[in-house]
Amino acid sequence: MNEAAEQSLDKQRFDKERSDAKNNKDYRYLVFIGRFQPFHCGHKAVVDEALKRADNVIMLIGSANLPRSLRNPFSVAERATMIKNAYSPAEAARIHCVGLDDALYNDTRWLQYVQAGVKSVTGDLESDIGLIGHSKDSSSYYLSLFPNWASVSVPNYHNLSATPIRDSYLMGATPTPERTPESTRNVLDDFKKTDTYQNLHEEADFVDKYKRQWESAPYPPTFMTADALVVQSGHILLVERRSMPGRGLWALPGGFLNPKETLFDACIRELREETRLKVPEPVLRGSCHSQHTFDDPYRSARGRTITQAFYFQLKNDPKGLPKVKGGDDAAKAFWLPLAELDATMMFEDHYAIIIKMVGL
Repeated sequence: MNEAAEQSLDKQRFDKERSDAKNNKDYRYLVFIGRFQPFHCGHKAVVDEALKRADNVIMLIGSANLPRSLRNPFSVAERATMIKNAYSPAEAARIHCVGLDDALYNDTRWLQYVQAGVKSVTGDLESDIGLIGHSKDSSSYYLSLFPNWASVSVPNYHNLSATPIRDSYLMGATPTPERTPESTRNVLDDFKKTDTYQNLHEEADFVDKYKRQWESAPYPPTFMTADALVVQSGHILLVERRSMPGRGLWALPGGFLNPKETLFDACIRELREETRLKVPEPVLRGSCHSQHTFDDPYRSARGRTITQAFYFQLKNDPKGLPKVKGGDDAAKAFWLPLAELDATMMFEDHYAIIIKMVGL
């Protein structure tokens, strides 16, 4: 058989697979929401079921548009490759991968992002749409948030979780076929050869040693920090982190609470140590507009860390913005126009904190 005939036969097989896949489906679209860091065999079992039940599967890939970190090392494109390359061309053509931004501390905004992601594929929100996910994990929470869409619950496959796979990989281990599809292992093998992996590997080792310091504690420790959100004339005061974790990323000035100080005092101290902000302390204290607690359980790779953020609104000054200079844990301090905030450059959940408190 010549090459042209082989290509024609391949096309006929492809078209037949697509035609067969469209018959006898329960849904036009099934939506699977996850971070897939990385995509493992448990995720694949859900997608397998979705392909049986629906004409199309929409994969909303969470934690999009964030900097690479120990919790989110892989880009949306890399995760989409893991997913689609696990299937035949006909099946992959029915899988639509869409990046989904996080919206920590704002469920309404997150629901809007989900709706927009689905609509980008379906064209409307009135199509025959269902949600698919595990019945006894965090998926069961989001399955209840969309009463207008049917839900399909799938048992957890061998109790697989991405977290131990990811953690061991970043410490240098090689994922196994029992837990990850070949498509995922191919992406991980390629990623392991990059400088980005080496940086994350170094950070994973740092965090591992950091956590080992607390192994003898009777209970897992909970840390308390204070952060300063300072705004003047449409600019926000940020620092560039000098050390791991998050070296080189932008962050709010802040740090850990000392044993004999209040949260507000800790915030003022860290702000002055890290930025050398040329504003008298009494003025700073009088400029505090509001405060809020941020306690997402996964906000820090170092362990359970709760922060109290204080929002300072400095008065506009015709002389310009106060002088700042990086100090202590900050490589540098700088004023950034609010319009230039970039989630892909922000440490941990600091972007979400800013959005929540400033109301952007």
